[in-house]
Amino acid sequence: MNPICDPTANGNAAPSLRVSVFDFFSGCGGASCGFQKAGMEVVFALDWDADAARTFKHNFPSATFEPKDIRLVEEDSVQKLVAAQRPQPVLFCGCAPCQPFTKQNTTRPNPHEDDRVPLLLEFLRFIQRCKPDIVFVENVPGIQDFSPHSEPLSKFLRGLEEAGYDCSDRSRASVLLKRYGVPQGRRRFLLLASRHGPVELPPATHGPGTKKPKFATVRDCISDLPAIRAGETHPEDPNHRAARLSSLNLTRIRATPEGGGNRDWPEHLRLRCHRETPGFTDVYGRMSWDRPASGLTTRCISYSNGRFGHPEQHRAISVREAACLQTFPKDFEFFGSLNSMARQIGNAVPVKLATLFGHHIQQHLADAGWRPQL
Repeated sequence: MNPICDPTANGNAAPSLRVSVFDFFSGCGGASCGFQKAGMEVVFALDWDADAARTFKHNFPSATFEPKDIRLVEEDSVQKLVAAQRPQPVLFCGCAPCQPFTKQNTTRPNPHEDDRVPLLLEFLRFIQRCKPDIVFVENVPGIQDFSPHSEPLSKFLRGLEEAGYDCSDRSRASVLLKRYGVPQGRRRFLLLASRHGPVELPPATHGPGTKKPKFATVRDCISDLPAIRAGETHPEDPNHRAARLSSLNLTRIRATPEGGGNRDWPEHLRLRCHRETPGFTDVYGRMSWDRPASGLTTRCISYSNGRFGHPEQHRAISVREAACLQTFPKDFEFFGSLNSMARQIGNAVPVKLATLFGHHIQQHLADAGWRPQL
């Protein structure tokens, strides 16, 4: 694997502190995988999606997994696990469902009525009770301007400060993932909070002004995977599986050059919405080999739902290719239907991002006086 996309490749020489990770809204385990690769120990995870739970438990068999809605979990049950980890530092990771805050949310007329909106504040009650050393949050940028008062984020930040955490403006920002070595043009909101003094987000590692001026690309991450056809599963990797395409969509993708889309088709292949709606110019598109992918979504293996066509093979990217673009290692196994696995991958924290943040957190704790326990 090209080191530019290798989640284990990191030039940071941060001390390998045994930090205990508690992963709320864990999904399939992208954040946990990254923190584990930074030398941390995944102790606990919580998620109520059955397929994500199966994926997580398979890949992290030693972690305690709570397959429940966070609203039904008592703080004391988690506090007992936290107490058992002391005196080692504890990290709480909380990547609450982002759908209520994304621009693509069309599931409800009023997103403020979505019952997932308060889930970040459910996470807060565990922080206030258990007092972890570090809090990490990842979400869509829209969480910052969800309402005139940025709720629930504003309440969450006030709660952190009242509980003794530093979470200044320099500890949170909306960032492009490709600036941290993830091969996607996706922007995410990231936050760190610490009980051990001021903490900042890690500096960018890729792009202008860094030691790696080139961004990671699609070629870096998936070019070594064997070719398969639409609807086919590779015999040696059940996750290297591509969705079927109709005969019409096979014709369309054959008419699409690398990096192209529906604008490149002859008129008889185009739908009316492709001509009349600007937002549809990016659907039915192919990726470019030598650029980052567009942001992966929960429909990242569907040819018709974005620029998810393979750069040269006549199909959408496979589950394994989507996972590689989220920087999962190739031995990470996913379970569920095709749509379920795509949802798990699209919702995941990129592994490389969590690895980089893991090293940064270890360095912060070391600077604050933590030393590895013998």
